[in-house]
Amino acid sequence: MSTAVSDQIVEKSFLQALNDAIAFSMRNDSQVIVLGEDIAGGAGQGTPLEGSMGGTFGVTKGLLEEFGKDRVRDTPISEAGITAATVGAAMAGMRPVLDLMWASFAPNCFDQILNQAAKLRFMSGGQAKIPLVIRMAVGGGLRAAAQHSDTLYPLFTHLPGLKVVVPATPAEASGLLIASINDDNPVIFLEHMALYRTTGLVPVKPEAMRLGKLGVLRPGTDLTIACVGQAALLGIEAAEILAREGIDAEVISLRTLQPLDLDGLVACVSKTQRLVIVEESPPRCSVSADIAASISELLFGKLLAPIGRVNSAATPVPFSPPLEDAYLPSVAKIVNKCKVVLSAV
Repeated sequence: MSTAVSDQIVEKSFLQALNDAIAFSMRNDSQVIVLGEDIAGGAGQGTPLEGSMGGTFGVTKGLLEEFGKDRVRDTPISEAGITAATVGAAMAGMRPVLDLMWASFAPNCFDQILNQAAKLRFMSGGQAKIPLVIRMAVGGGLRAAAQHSDTLYPLFTHLPGLKVVVPATPAEASGLLIASINDDNPVIFLEHMALYRTTGLVPVKPEAMRLGKLGVLRPGTDLTIACVGQAALLGIEAAEILAREGIDAEVISLRTLQPLDLDGLVACVSKTQRLVIVEESPPRCSVSADIAASISELLFGKLLAPIGRVNSAATPVPFSPPLEDAYLPSVAKIVNKCKVVLSAV
């Protein structure tokens, strides 16, 4: 639910911000359609329509009632089939928003993402547009076990032709989703499950947020903590702990991993001269490894310390609660890594 704050901003949950962004886009463009498993499941088939589930997490709840069965469609449980259908719909002029449930299900439709959605615009010389958004829930911490808790940030970021968006706040969820739906390229939109019930301030008048531009969530001068998605909330909490010890940490949300705002990141790190990167993916061939390499190349000789990284462990996500907690990035791990970076000579 949303709570009025002022004439310009309102407090909303991450989930409601996503819902409002989709509804706003559908009202403004009749070509925007929503498809997915159980997004309209359980709805009455009479008139008026009622009781739509809105997907696993309720993000699309209420859209069926407003926009009808032609624009909000339940699909078969076939990730390959429904992804292929949305790629075709995008090529034909529609703007599909596909709810794929969990990112862990993406391997079932990887050919459609890798060989079709990501490549068709390039292979057609720009003649074919693919205005497709594939929404996926990601992340651990909810005791959903290994087959429902992957992040897969680096997997999608590695594929040329895709844009990859990872919001951290309700405002980012709203603005980035509107921008993604407006984009003529396929967008992988990754929503951390731990964020759905979080709240934050969102503009009353929905507006697109520029893709490829990072956001500074907390200014600072001593070091930069660059975060992917939900990790930004951990970074803010870690920065508050460090502040009590006289350490002024800057916290940024990368927002998009492709395109990456490398210029913005360089500007931040040039100021603080120290960098810690936080993401919830295993460390090998990760987004944090890529960013660390890029910043090392661009700012070699200007950094005051080696770049620090905080990732999840290099294992499948454990189901055991104590093991899952140990597996994930944490505030304590970020604080400790920042102190290591700050203590380096």
